[in-house]
Amino acid sequence: MAVLAPRSGRWIRGRGQCRPAAGLGKVAKGASHCGAGCTLGDIIAEWAAFAFPAIAVWLGYRSIFAEEIFAVWVLDFILAFGIGIVFQYFAIAPMRDLSFGEGIREAIKADTFSISSWQVGMYGMMAIIQFGWFRAAFGAVAPVDTPEFWWAMQVAMLAGFATAFPVNWWLIRKGVKEAM
Repeated sequence: MAVLAPRSGRWIRGRGQCRPAAGLGKVAKGASHCGAGCTLGDIIAEWAAFAFPAIAVWLGYRSIFAEEIFAVWVLDFILAFGIGIVFQYFAIAPMRDLSFGEGIREAIKADTFSISSWQVGMYGMMAIIQFGWFRAAFGAVAPVDTPEFWWAMQVAMLAGFATAFPVNWWLIRKGVKEAM
């Protein structure tokens, strides 16, 4: 029977300590939950900066950033992060019966990497489309009040989902984020 004896160090140390792999559907729900906050934050930020251009100036347009889009991305991230944390709080706090402070702390812990990875994918794709395609082909980036901008944003949201998916898988697997 020595042939059947486990020899790997992982087996001996305790194979049962690992969490079961998160299902793809649960990971997709977690990434989509993150994406809901990101999308809502991005929509609000883009239209707010369009309606009140001084917002972009306050966030560094012309003083730090030569392109307005980069200053608006600062607001995008702030609102996406804030709304995403609120959404996560209302998902986590009731499930775990947490106080307000504990719930906010756990929501921040669960969604910081998820939201950041979503936004990185989204910003990357928006930059590729806006600067690599629209500016190269048409001489300018698409403004917020055009269908082209919102088409690009939809494609960018798919890229955000793609970059947030592995992060959500890891967070769920490690028990930092709840499977949905």
